[in-house]
Amino acid sequence: MNSSKKVVPEAKSALDKFKMEVANEVGVNLKDGYNGDITAREAGSIGGQMVNLMTPQQQWKFQRTNRNVNGHMMDINFTMVVGL
Repeated sequence: MNSSKKVVPEAKSALDKFKMEVANEVGVNLKDGYNGDITAREAGSIGGQMVNLMTPQQQWKFQRTNRNVNGHMMDINFTMVVGL
């Protein structure tokens, strides 16, 4: 698949609006058109925050053996919250 081809072309305006809102939220002065004056760190903060807001909370549950006691299993719940 060509990476420059938009999967849903109609979503471009919605993503552009979302990007502008996120840029405002993280304090980056993003404008329509050319933005060559922003740093890579600022651009990355916009993209990173967009991913954080689009990614749901994830939760994993697994067991691990307690090495201090033979045969003893310990439940561990790990929750990773992405976003706000």
